[in-house]
Amino acid sequence: MTDGERAVAGEVGSGREVSGARGAGGERERIARVALARAFEPGDEKAGRWLRTYGATELVERIVSEDGTLAGVKPERLAGLRERVVAARPERDLEAAAGFGARFVVPGDAEWPAQLDDLGDARPTGLWIKGPPSLRMWALRSVAIVGSRACTAYGAHMAQTLGAGLAERGWVVVSGGAYGIDGAAHRGALCERGATVAVLACGVDHVYPSGHKRLFARISEQGLLLSELSPGSHPTRYRFIQRNRVIAALTRGTVVVEAAVRSGALVTVRRAQRLGRHVMGVPGPATSGLSAGVHQLLRGEGVLVSDAADVVELVGEMGELAPERRGPVVPRDLLTPHAARVLEALPARGAATAQDVAQGARTGADEAVGRLYELQSLGFVERHGDGWQLTRQAVKPVCTDRKEV
Repeated sequence: MTDGERAVAGEVGSGREVSGARGAGGERERIARVALARAFEPGDEKAGRWLRTYGATELVERIVSEDGTLAGVKPERLAGLRERVVAARPERDLEAAAGFGARFVVPGDAEWPAQLDDLGDARPTGLWIKGPPSLRMWALRSVAIVGSRACTAYGAHMAQTLGAGLAERGWVVVSGGAYGIDGAAHRGALCERGATVAVLACGVDHVYPSGHKRLFARISEQGLLLSELSPGSHPTRYRFIQRNRVIAALTRGTVVVEAAVRSGALVTVRRAQRLGRHVMGVPGPATSGLSAGVHQLLRGEGVLVSDAADVVELVGEMGELAPERRGPVVPRDLLTPHAARVLEALPARGAATAQDVAQGARTGADEAVGRLYELQSLGFVERHGDGWQLTRQAVKPVCTDRKEV
């Protein structure tokens, strides 16, 4: 065994308690998972099967041992894994994370969100978390808002409004920290002093995109930054795609605001569908290519939502219903059916006798007269001699088929 192999085996085997690494999973297992996070890319299901079969400690020992074996692994890949695990320094990672206020959470810890276990063998090896709140508690009432980076002003407005509305109702807004819809959703929640979580495709100590430095600082103070990638890790296209599965699994539902037919946001939605989570979409203009993917979703499994109340009605508990939607109430709406029928019987122009009104309303003359006096007291009609006519405020718009020439 080389010096590097002895160093890794020593760290894993020592089980020394490390600042920022306490939890119910056991220190040896935790330190082994920190090392494995350096060796495997996110979402590696084969690595997940090995973890499930051997446990993290034994898996590290099998990888670093020169005579170790793993089912279905070619010698070339095993050599590459050995090189990465030997190069890992898990205690150094844990100490560095503690230095910038982060912690490493693994399955079995009190803070581990159980819904991530729905990912099966694609479950994260562990999560690096920066921020004071408990991820497990926050994830219980969380909704993802995702969409295009190159969004329109309409899309940004809708994302921010949704984020603010959900935060106001006590829901946690989860997104990916990117430009466009992600950033707008985070800002909406922060503006309401609400809770928001950014799931990153890089280390929690790395700001990407760089323009979100101030936003990430606010999130780490008021919310949570989390990643399954070790400190110092940089984003890649593959890591963005795999990051989306964590967003989908962590939350009770995913809302997509703007997304083209080929969009990374739809990867999150499809993963949420497979996990049995609610999927929702905010419609946009029919002519907008940025909304084409959303409209495709809404023609299938997606549910159309237009505000936070719609979202909460779908993902919330029984009784969390959106208010009934109706147009503005006008004075005519408050009339009884009999009075409304008499009012409709009056001509749009000119006056009519009570007898004519009774005939038009299909009621008796006495009933018509009583209703006309009632309508007069309400300001809908006025009397001129033996005739009754509509007041100016009650005149209905007149439609005509006459064409102008």
